[in-house]
Amino acid sequence: MIKLVTDAASDISKADEALYGIHVIPFQVSLGDKNIVPRVDCDNEEFYALMDQYDEIPKTAQVNPFQFQELFLEQARAGVTELILVLINSHGSATHGNAVIAAQQFREEAPQSPMNIHIFDGRGYSALYGAPVIRAAQMLRDQAPVEDVLAYLEQELPRREVYFGMYTLRYAAKSGRIPSAAAFLGDKLNLKPIMRIFENEIVTAAKCRGENKLISKVAEMSMAEMEPGTPYELIYGSDPSVADEAAQLLTQALGYPPADRYQISAVIAANAGPKVIGVSFTRKAR
Repeated sequence: MIKLVTDAASDISKADEALYGIHVIPFQVSLGDKNIVPRVDCDNEEFYALMDQYDEIPKTAQVNPFQFQELFLEQARAGVTELILVLINSHGSATHGNAVIAAQQFREEAPQSPMNIHIFDGRGYSALYGAPVIRAAQMLRDQAPVEDVLAYLEQELPRREVYFGMYTLRYAAKSGRIPSAAAFLGDKLNLKPIMRIFENEIVTAAKCRGENKLISKVAEMSMAEMEPGTPYELIYGSDPSVADEAAQLLTQALGYPPADRYQISAVIAANAGPKVIGVSFTRKAR
């Protein structure tokens, strides 16, 4: 039996989680006097509402090795022989490294277990690796050999890229994603940054003055890097209208609509703010 596992920062929907039988590991988040497990205790919209209630920045906790050890034991007892994990960017969270540590311990403590553990670095956030997880799940549903699924993830994940625009710098500044001084000046000048995520790194790729050009600029930069004819996904948060606008613009320019939409979870919102617009895609072969 084959089991596919990811974490909540992949932003796959509850519907896809149920449809494909994907195991999604949640993250714990602290906000003010509350300790919350988003996706379990609340949905995305409810978490955005909580963010509005508190002046503090949410703090997220990594998934620790003990949690992974419990997961591995649970899946082994369930008869899983091939366990595939695709996890949050290893450069931004210790979660991936903790999974590797736990897998080594599992093999040492249960050498007789027939379960193979395959751990992939998602190399980014949200649909950047969430969409490949869904594609891998579809391959498994269609009875593809595990070797084909592993080869797909090995080849696809390094080519995944995201451009996303943030409507506020408050959360990114306090989380460390953007230096506080730069964020302060950006807010004063009404500059909206466009971030690029590729190969584990987040960099500021461009800036827009005001919100009006943010969506078109994100779309323009994404199309310039996208492998022609390949699927792409939209990433949004508390305001779905920005995804509608981006979908219309990209569909007109490319001739086909986005393959899916991903609403950002608590982990992403804690660092980027609740309102964002992004495009994830497969980068042109170099």
